[in-house]
This record gives sequence, structure tokens and C-alpha cells, in this order.
Amino acid sequence: MASKRKVVIAVGKRKTAIARATLEEGDGTVRINKKPLQIIEPEVVREKIAEPLFIASELGIDLSNISISVNVRGGGFMGQAEASRTAIARGLVEWTENEELRKAYLSYDRSLVVSDPRRKEPKKFLRKAARARRQKSYR
Repeated sequence: MASKRKVVIAVGKRKTAIARATLEEGDGTVRINKKPLQIIEPEVVREKIAEPLFIASELGIDLSNISISVNVRGGGFMGQAEASRTAIARGLVEWTENEELRKAYLSYDRSLVVSDPRRKEPKKFLRKAARARRQKSYR
């Protein structure tokens, strides 16, 4: 009888970006859409995605035996980064079952654990945008 491998799947959302993180026993690699985290550009995005990993390692959680694979679709590059970091953080909390880690994420940035529900307001008819109207001239 084969031993069951531990696998955790977590989801993160931001605007129209949806990220699915799969955490399993492995060699400590982090991949975003099959690309290693180290080669993700621009650097701001790479640092944003790495925030939950940094906080977990600050608390003394060993990440060297966890492989994280994130599949992210939709939205722009920054929305994808924020969806990815939420998925990674949720996955790590579920993997470690550590309430202290969850509290650390919430105190650092609530959007690490809770997806941001804000969405773009729909454009209205006879207008250029959701709220924009034609300017009124009195002279």
C-alpha cells in the first residue's frame, strides 16, 4: 500500500486574475506558470509574490521541503502577482496549520489571506466611462 502524498490546493483572486497554488512535498522550488520565481520580471512583481514566503521563513517555518506551483490566469501582471501571493499565503497556512502564521499574514497585509472583492464598475450607456459625463458649459 503506497503512502499518500500531502497536497494542498489554494485559490487567490484579485480583480479578474485567478491564481491556483498547489503545494506538495518537494525540493523547495516556487514556480509561477511553470517559470521559476527567480526569473520573474519585473523585480517588483517578484518581491510581491515572495512576501508570504519571507514572512513564513521569518517565523521559522521550513520551506525547503515544500514545492509550490502557481497557475495564474486573467488580469494584468500586478493583479496576477497579488492573486498569486494570496494563493501562496492561503496554501502555506493550510499546509502548516499554524494559526500564528495566519495572524502574522493578517497583521502584515490583510489581502494575503482575504481576497480583495473590489471589481471594476461597469460602463454606463450614453457615457464614456462608469462615472464620466460630458462637461457642462454655462457660457
